[in-house]
Amino acid sequence: MRWWDIAPVLELERELFPEDAWSAGMFWSELAHARGPFATRRYLVAELAGRIVGYGGLAAIEGTGDIQTIATARDQRGTGLGARLLSELLGAATDFECHEVLLEVRVDNTRAQRLYERFGFEPIGFRRGYYQPGNVDALVMRRTTETSSEAPSVQGT
Repeated sequence: MRWWDIAPVLELERELFPEDAWSAGMFWSELAHARGPFATRRYLVAELAGRIVGYGGLAAIEGTGDIQTIATARDQRGTGLGARLLSELLGAATDFECHEVLLEVRVDNTRAQRLYERFGFEPIGFRRGYYQPGNVDALVMRRTTETSSEAPSVQGT
């Protein structure tokens, strides 16, 4: 992801998460930590026919990676795009020498939970009322180098 991707990413972000979308400032702040010798972030976008159809981001600090965001356009669900994005983020975690990767997912998003489980993530706790508005709990999941194996193969175009 580059600065010129922020506007189209924001469009998709607002479409997918209208009540708790990230702001432009949040993306700018994350990208500020994604370049140079002391980078601690990796953000990426997926494009199809010149349109951004997905994005994701990882923060890495002292051996722990945290999936900050991952999203796919509604018309791309079921295509394997989410798995490809996640695989790229996990590759970045390896590059950052992370021994574990954490993420939060809405407790009612079972589709995403199944994807994360396929990649070796396991539930470790809850964050009560994490998603606002609506006061929806988050399931915290973790993937460690000890429990993870090869990422599942992903097919698609």
